[in-house]
Amino acid sequence: MEKGSCPYPLLFKVYIFANPVGKIILHLQYFIPYSVKNIPIHRFMQKTMTLKNLLILVSCTALLASCKNGGLFGKKKHDKSEATGWNYNDKNMGGYQVAKTKEQGLGPGLVFVQGGTFTMGQVDEDVMGNWNNIPRRVSVASFYMDRTEVSNLHYREYMYWLNRVFDPSADPNNQKIIDGALPDTLCWRSELSYNEPLVEYYFRHPGFNNYPVVGVTWRQASDYCLWRSDRVNEGILLDKGYVAKQSLQGEQQENNFTTKSYLLGLYQAQPGKVATSKKKNPLQTPQGTPRTTVSFEDGILLPNYRLPSEAEWEYAAYGLIDQNPRPSTKEGKRGEELAMNKQVYPWSQNVNGLRDTRHGSWQGSFLANFKRGSGDVAGVAGGLNDRAFYTSEVKSFYPNSFGLYNMAGNVSEWVRDVYRPLTNLDLASEDETNPFRGNKYQTLYKNQNGEAEIDSMGKVRMRDVTDSESRGRRNYQRGNVINFLDGDSLSQSQYGYGLTTLISDHSRVYKGGSWNDRPYWLSPGTRRFLEEDQSLSTLGFRCAMDRMGSPEGNKRKTGNWWKSRRQNSRKK
Repeated sequence: MEKGSCPYPLLFKVYIFANPVGKIILHLQYFIPYSVKNIPIHRFMQKTMTLKNLLILVSCTALLASCKNGGLFGKKKHDKSEATGWNYNDKNMGGYQVAKTKEQGLGPGLVFVQGGTFTMGQVDEDVMGNWNNIPRRVSVASFYMDRTEVSNLHYREYMYWLNRVFDPSADPNNQKIIDGALPDTLCWRSELSYNEPLVEYYFRHPGFNNYPVVGVTWRQASDYCLWRSDRVNEGILLDKGYVAKQSLQGEQQENNFTTKSYLLGLYQAQPGKVATSKKKNPLQTPQGTPRTTVSFEDGILLPNYRLPSEAEWEYAAYGLIDQNPRPSTKEGKRGEELAMNKQVYPWSQNVNGLRDTRHGSWQGSFLANFKRGSGDVAGVAGGLNDRAFYTSEVKSFYPNSFGLYNMAGNVSEWVRDVYRPLTNLDLASEDETNPFRGNKYQTLYKNQNGEAEIDSMGKVRMRDVTDSESRGRRNYQRGNVINFLDGDSLSQSQYGYGLTTLISDHSRVYKGGSWNDRPYWLSPGTRRFLEEDQSLSTLGFRCAMDRMGSPEGNKRKTGNWWKSRRQNSRKK
């Protein structure tokens, strides 16, 4: 070996890391390739110094970039208000907390229904002569809807929770709560039909787990929607660590979680691990300390589940998006306003017929569970047409274009609306988006000390808005407008319930045909009514939820956007 030469030439690998607090970490790794010839030591040092200068240059560049973004020695960058110029989420400038814009999460069991315009009402011959669904063009805003009807299993989960929190053995008065929520299984009885097995077993037997719950009144269905809203939001807080699971053990009587009582601070939940962690909790108080309670402005909680309106249900049932041959499928790809066919039934194939017309083993099969004719609810042995004598499973038959099952047949379904035969004629121009009859406005009840309260079931107490409170408004003048323009003093008409009519302010609409209905009732435009405290063996329900954000869904914008902000950017 010659004097002054280096027998081990070195090669370096440099890794540069930046951690969240803005510090730059350099990791140097070297190795000696055996295939490289020996070089003089002075040349090796020259190359080493060149590499050293390169490392310094890269480090300085990374350091400057880190400082520019508020890291290392730079200050933390805050979003600013375009109205006042003040910083958001800055404890030194008032501490106004603003959550980052978030997409609405998808609640359990729901599918997205993109809104639009359609002709609501009769689309087939009015063979019943009711004249209660006169066609009218309306618009429905985007919303979410249950993929299936609420099943026996879902409703029994509700009953289990009620028995656990309102235990009748601990307080006999709780038995009224349990009895008030139970479905009426006696709805299966008929004077000249043997249906006792359904009375005894339909709701409880595991063989009927995934069949639609029936015998539920409109009031019971509405209560279920509220309970489901609370359990879903409570589950979100548990999963994200904002509420400790130990809180569930202390839920008894009125001390139970409801979304509204939690947001108002009337229910104190034990904070979870994330809520008490300075590092993991992104929520802060105006003073910059971890915030242990979630607000609705944080974008974590979901809106309430509820019954769909009649317009929403009818629009969703048609699944008209499948009649558009060129829909928008992603952001930046424009769709066309096209509709190929007028539908009578909800399914996307053979929209005006009752059987599947596509070639294959299913050709000729019924597309819904309904009654074909007198005495024929299932067909002939060995070739049953819809393969169901009563209800069928909630995921049987094809879903429509929105992914909704059994929007025709199986069971009819409750909607929110109060029934009036000519509501479509009463709509003003401002009512043509999301039309709905049934508004009874409420506000928060406050005691003598100006404080909100909960009732014996843990729900926040509400009170009806009075006419005197509404008198000075331009958009409404009464708190209860259920009978607006049809049963009030302005309409000069009255409904003598039980004397001249069966229609009252407690008559609710239900939609869709059932397992015991003829094909006429399978069309989404048909409508019937029943008192809100009554139930049927052919009547169930499904839930809906409001949509927050873009009407085209998540990862979409609202309004039209162009790369150029000027309509005419050509040079003159």
